[in-house]
Formats: sequence, C-alpha cells, structure tokens
Amino acid sequence: MEEFAGGKRYNSFTGYFKRQYGERLQKVVIDAGFTCPNRDGTVGRGGCTYCDNAAFHPSYSSPDKPLSEQIDEGISFHRVRYRNAINYLAYFQSYSNTYAPLPVLKERYIAALSHPSVAGIVIGTRPDCVDGEKLDWLSSLKAGDVLDGWSRIIGGREYHAPIVMVEYGIESCYDRTLARINRGHDFACARKAVCMTAERGIPVGAHFIFGLPGESREMMLDETDMINALPLTSVKFHQLQIVKGTAMEREYASSPGDFAVFTLDGYLEFFADVLERLRPDLYIERFAGEVPPRFVNVTPWGLVRNVELLRMLDSKLEERGTWQGRLTDFHRFRRQ
Repeated sequence: MEEFAGGKRYNSFTGYFKRQYGERLQKVVIDAGFTCPNRDGTVGRGGCTYCDNAAFHPSYSSPDKPLSEQIDEGISFHRVRYRNAINYLAYFQSYSNTYAPLPVLKERYIAALSHPSVAGIVIGTRPDCVDGEKLDWLSSLKAGDVLDGWSRIIGGREYHAPIVMVEYGIESCYDRTLARINRGHDFACARKAVCMTAERGIPVGAHFIFGLPGESREMMLDETDMINALPLTSVKFHQLQIVKGTAMEREYASSPGDFAVFTLDGYLEFFADVLERLRPDLYIERFAGEVPPRFVNVTPWGLVRNVELLRMLDSKLEERGTWQGRLTDFHRFRRQ
C-alpha cells in the first residue's frame, strides 16, 4: 500500500525541498518594489477588493530596504525557529513580481541570487504579467545558462543553477468572480500562463481563495476539476478573511448573504471534500490562512495557529477514513 510522505493522508508540501535537495530550504519573503496592473491603471485601479499586502508579509520585508538587507533580516528572523537551516529561497511575494520590463526583473532576481545563502527564487505574480520572453529567461536561469560561476552546496551536493519556481494568484476559476473582485484577468489567462510556465520545465504553484462573494459551496467544490486539469506542481488555499479597510469589507457589510462563511469545523469538513477531489500528485502547500488579528474586525476561528489547523485536518481525514484523490480518476495512492 503506497503512502503519502510522512504518513499523511494528503500530499503535503512540507518537506518537499528536503526530499528534492536533501535539506530544508526556508522561504524568506522580500518586497522588490513592484506593483500590479490593477492598481496603476493598466487594467484597473484599487487592486483586488480583498487585498491589503501589509496583512500577509513580515515587517522585515520592506521595499525601502535593499534586497540583501531584507534577506539578512529574514534569515535572522527564521533562524530563531530553524537553527540548522543553511540555504534559503528568496520569495518575491508582495504584489506582482514579473510586472516590469525584463531588464528590471533580471537585475532584481540576480541581486537576490547573489546573496551567499540564497539557493533559489520563488516568484509570486499574476497570470497577466508573464510572457514568452520572461518565461524563456527564467527557464534559462533554471537551466544554469545565465549565471556563470554561480554554485551552492545543497544537501551535500554542488548545484550550478538556482532553484526557480513561479506562483500565480488565480483565486477563482470563475470569470464572474474574478470580475467582481477586480482581478483584471479571466481564467483563460490563468490557464495559459500556467501552461506556458510548465511547458518550460518551471515548477508552478497557484493560489485560490474559498468563500469569495457569489460562490456557493458546490461551485467551490466544482473548481477542483478545473484545478486538476492545470499542469500545477503545488496549490495554496485560503479561506476568505475580511480585512479592515478593503473594498471587500464594505461589500460584506452591505451584502453579507453573498458570502459563504465557514465555521472552523465546517471548513475542515469542506476542505476534506476538496482533497478527495484533487488529484494526488498535487502538493498542498497551504489549506488555510492566518491574518494578524489587528487587520480584521473579527476572528471567527479564534486565534488558532497554523500548526494546530494542520493537526485538526489530519484528525478530520482520519475520522472520515479519506484521503487526497479518493474520488478522482487520477489517484495512484490507495488505502484500506
């Protein structure tokens, strides 16, 4: 009987880098000073209706600091918890990190990779902010054709090319929802970007939000078929959290009935249903989010931390006797 790593009932992203490279690689969030096309007027103004970047990136990550300084502070922050970490990944998280001309992107990516403790980059961006030229360069970077003399020892082995991954904020598979939350792109755009990236051998992640206005529980479950059809390596899921001062806070106040609100146990049950429908080779990088309490008016789940949520999900799957991929045509893992 084949098992998921760590005895889990789902394909957890935890330990992915250790299995791939022989050691833990911790992401260090950096802010490279980019913006988004739905903020600067290219496709819209105001950004996504749910978004406040300050609610999800750490204090050391600030665009007024050089990238090297942000990385140094991020490493110091993480070494409190991960004392044995040697190599890190520079995580370009804030806003859209391919939204600039290619020469600007090259300069900032190479600046991060020049830090002696950085073994690779993870680039968070929007589907409408990539093109063939940018992805071709990233593919060359990943293949070792860009940085002459670059090397890192990872897990006792020497590598002459950096790790390169791309994460797309997709948020929903429904065009009506994407328009309502002011994304400025449709799902076809997301599908194209994911396929273009995967075709170049670059691992692709995607982010989705459960509970966006106008989406029923059944609609959210039906999204799994569309997600399964994408050539993704990993997925992140978050429950919607209403952040103070956002357009979505005002929308929720005026039309609360348009939102599917989850209790904690209800979300665990719902996400177990999602996992059953997801193909089992998809790595689950996150299934719920934590916004610092100061950014929200209410914390309906209390102050439960992510590690406890993971334990509760394990218990829920065990209680139900289920696992990731149980209801799909894709599953290769079987349990009795």
